[in-house]
Amino acid sequence: MMTGAKKVCRSLVNLGPSLLQFSSLSSQTLEEIKAAVEAKDYQQIPDLLISYKQPCQNPNPFSFLSTIPNNHRIKVIDDILRSFIPLRPRSRPQLAYDCLLSYALQSSNPLPLALAILQRTLRSGCVPVPQTRLLLSSVWLEQRRQSHSVADILLEMRSIGYHPDCGTCNYLLSSLCAVDQLMEAVKVLKGMGRAGCFPDSESYSIVIGAMSSFRRTDDAVEMLKEMVAKVGLVPRHATVVKVAAALRANREMSKAVDVIELLEREKFLVGFESYELVVEGCLECHEYILAAKVVMGMTGRGFIPYMKVRQKVVEGLASIGEWKVACVVRQRFSELKS
Repeated sequence: MMTGAKKVCRSLVNLGPSLLQFSSLSSQTLEEIKAAVEAKDYQQIPDLLISYKQPCQNPNPFSFLSTIPNNHRIKVIDDILRSFIPLRPRSRPQLAYDCLLSYALQSSNPLPLALAILQRTLRSGCVPVPQTRLLLSSVWLEQRRQSHSVADILLEMRSIGYHPDCGTCNYLLSSLCAVDQLMEAVKVLKGMGRAGCFPDSESYSIVIGAMSSFRRTDDAVEMLKEMVAKVGLVPRHATVVKVAAALRANREMSKAVDVIELLEREKFLVGFESYELVVEGCLECHEYILAAKVVMGMTGRGFIPYMKVRQKVVEGLASIGEWKVACVVRQRFSELKS
């Protein structure tokens, strides 16, 4: 079987020369960028690059940095990144960030420098080009293949004056999920804390959402339980909807009802859409008792199911001889004047 790292690397090869390339820069412009770096006039770099925005051919304008020793190269790139912080608008160095990140990810020693550049890019409000996710995933998996732990890789950022944060780790998580490396994403999620960077709601939402998209409902439900019951984080409405939709698609309505009840017990708000997805799934599976449980909880939160759903729940209960339950549910609807 092809390993995860090899799969990602093959994808990189298939993308060919279009990956993370930048506009052809004239030899004069390349020399001007090099001169700006040598003169430590770093804030001039975004203006030199600003007119080259369309994908085209290499070379990367920072390729010349490979000719200087590693420690000095890291110091130079760090100085460049720090010089960009006061620039306004904050998006002004966007292309420079992209070029630096591409250069670092394709260098012989991509980490932790690439993570530092990524962190600075995200903190500036800029978003790396989409292909960055594939390169980052490939580099990360290669480092992990060499038996480096998640925490050790992240903590290497400290050696160059940076610290792991949720923004950087969440981008890594979404990159791994984007190339179907869900189990590695889970390992990153669980290893973040050991690096002093504890997962937040976005971290869990990324992984749970990806699991739901692939209908890995057992994993998604367990991760949601961990997020809510153990860590105490509030799940996003969209995350609960994704889990409910995946359970409905898999016709696992008992689990879906358990998820709703867990959120209710933990005093988290469950949105109308999540309730409705679960009720409709119960009706599709002829699980009328479960549907009744959900609508009672739903109405207790002030939500009123659509008219057709109300009718189907009452009729379904009656069809299986659950007259008493049907009367209780109908009475609840009547009290709500629905």
